[in-house]
Amino acid sequence: MVSQRQDRRGGRGRRDDQEDSAYVEQVVKIRRVSKVVKGGRNLTFNAMVVVGDGAGNVGIALGKSGAVPDAVRKGTANARKAMVPVVLKDTTIPHEVTYRYSGSSVLLKPAAPGTGVIAGGGVRAVLEAAGVKDVLTKSFGSTNAINVVKATLEALKSLRNPETEIARRKAAASEA
Repeated sequence: MVSQRQDRRGGRGRRDDQEDSAYVEQVVKIRRVSKVVKGGRNLTFNAMVVVGDGAGNVGIALGKSGAVPDAVRKGTANARKAMVPVVLKDTTIPHEVTYRYSGSSVLLKPAAPGTGVIAGGGVRAVLEAAGVKDVLTKSFGSTNAINVVKATLEALKSLRNPETEIARRKAAASEA
């Protein structure tokens, strides 16, 4: 027997499939965190989640909870809210960029069509979620997955389209 609340929603626990299929979601890292308190140990979990639409928008978030599924759900919801646009040039990025976040550095280089995403771990997850198809990458320094993901996102946010930047600078120079 289905309750009135479930009936009004349109079924038992049914979710909107179109909304879910529009995004690429990937869990990069799950960490178990142990805090020692007077009564013993408190265990919680962190989940680093990357969400993107595959067409130039990507977001990352760290969900924290007492259970893994709840941490992933919180991370996914927060990553959707924190999505940012990324400048792409066809299937690659417009120019080379290096970015440092904490102890991790990430180098992203544009590649010829057909190269694929030459990246590992967190860098691959962010680039695929953003919709980049051809790119060469290298990570330096710390391999902490959370810092690598943050460095990759910051590198993508720092990308600019050369044609629009030249036009913007020429317009600013002519005004001065």
